[in-house]
Amino acid sequence: MTLSNDPWQSFAAAAVIVVLTWRYIIYPAFFSPLSQIPNAHWSAPFSSFWILKVRFFRYENRTLAAAHRRLGSVIRLGPQELSINDLASVRTVYQGGFDKPVWYSVFDNYGVPCMFSARYSAEHSVRKRMISNVYSKSYIQSSPAASAQALSIISDRLLPIIEDSTAEAQVPHGIDIYSVYMAATMDFIAAYIFGLQGGTDLLGDKGFRGHFLELYRIRNGYGFFDQELPRFTKFCRKIGIPFCPRFVDLATAELCEWCQRLCDNMLGFFNAGCRPAVGSQDDPVVMGTLVNALEREKATKGQGSVLYSTALSNFRLLVASELIDHVLAGFETSGLALTYLSWRLSQSLELQNELRTELLGLTPNMQRHTDGTIDLADAKQLDSLPLLHAVLMETLRLHAPIPGPQPRETPQSGCKIGPYIVPGGVRIAALVYALHRDETVFPAPEQWDHTRWLPSFASEEEKRQRNRQFWAFGSGGRMCIGSNFAMHEMKLIIAAIYSNYTSHIVDDEGVASQGDGYTGRPAKERLYLRFEKTG
Repeated sequence: MTLSNDPWQSFAAAAVIVVLTWRYIIYPAFFSPLSQIPNAHWSAPFSSFWILKVRFFRYENRTLAAAHRRLGSVIRLGPQELSINDLASVRTVYQGGFDKPVWYSVFDNYGVPCMFSARYSAEHSVRKRMISNVYSKSYIQSSPAASAQALSIISDRLLPIIEDSTAEAQVPHGIDIYSVYMAATMDFIAAYIFGLQGGTDLLGDKGFRGHFLELYRIRNGYGFFDQELPRFTKFCRKIGIPFCPRFVDLATAELCEWCQRLCDNMLGFFNAGCRPAVGSQDDPVVMGTLVNALEREKATKGQGSVLYSTALSNFRLLVASELIDHVLAGFETSGLALTYLSWRLSQSLELQNELRTELLGLTPNMQRHTDGTIDLADAKQLDSLPLLHAVLMETLRLHAPIPGPQPRETPQSGCKIGPYIVPGGVRIAALVYALHRDETVFPAPEQWDHTRWLPSFASEEEKRQRNRQFWAFGSGGRMCIGSNFAMHEMKLIIAAIYSNYTSHIVDDEGVASQGDGYTGRPAKERLYLRFEKTG
């Protein structure tokens, strides 16, 4: 009996081998539409192991940038994954409204999607329309609330810290400006969202600031398994094998509870009909706009809303999920950029003097009065300063706070990327790190050179090309909604400090080693500078 079945068993085994060989080796390597695309690694057609290893050990950005230099603007990273590095492809993907893959679900807060993590364009568009107006440049520059909040934070919190650091006893040690900038940007974004009184005071509460930044730090680097291997990770959790340490879960829970309290406190005011006066420093600009828009959505569309199934049925968590994303993303990215900008400025007193001359030409300028107060610079004047803009743009180019890939998914109907026909469901991404190091657009790309952004140092065509390739905030309908707010607050903070002080490096160990992951933090997450009062 056994002998008579052996030929059939051998045939079945051979058939399985043939099918598997075709499915996982021959087809992906030679017949798949992606087979025409250069492979970043020889194993890319057959397995994602190589790119997963690169991501796990955090050297993805420099690896992909090198692969693009070697192989061209479109490369294959895995059986169903591509990386792109040219403007035409970037426009196709990011201005074409490609949906986000499940990779972004790790950014769901409280188990509820937010605008950033919403996978599909329809849902994202509804969320974006609710609040996009208050993040526009014109709104921010003319907002009485934003101006009042900025003046209070800079004059009453930030500059006194810088001033105190100039005391003789503090001079040898300097201050950790990384911590100060993280606190300042948190206070800025929290005030704009919740109002000044309803927001945070990380600048004033140094103890809580340290605790908060430690909570945030220990979560760094533990999203790999949930993002890259979500099904496997979920299964392992079910059988008691978590890949995320418990202390990370506890830190995340504490941060979520902290933001939920901020939201609940302000919702209590709304429900009691006690919303602070519009335009005052306590005006919760973003939260007020979001809550009003969500109430309209619920009243007019109810269960017919695209938000209903995922969030609208739980109003409290929807608000908290959206706003914790704004708070955490808004403070970290701007804080990182300011840290690297001050580090670069501190390497050249000559450049600081040039910048100060430009800043003091503002009317009014931000030089401190004898009583310690300042006037807030006119937002439009500040935004038009060429040197200030140039040093900030170059810092965002070379030290982008989020240098890593921004994944999307090709539509089910497929698409054309460059000369290649790409089927649906393929993960595809561009990354700031590589786009900002294109030598044809940015000569000597590893050199920090602010003059490449100055009008007198570049032709009109060069300026257009560099602005098109600048991608620190992404592009298309899903680009960073807070980009205008970030640029405005960073220019205000730099103007306030460098109108009154010069900075000198005390300890910059690890700053040059910017993290090579989705976000780019300094290796030591600190930078000690010494400040001196100007004349």
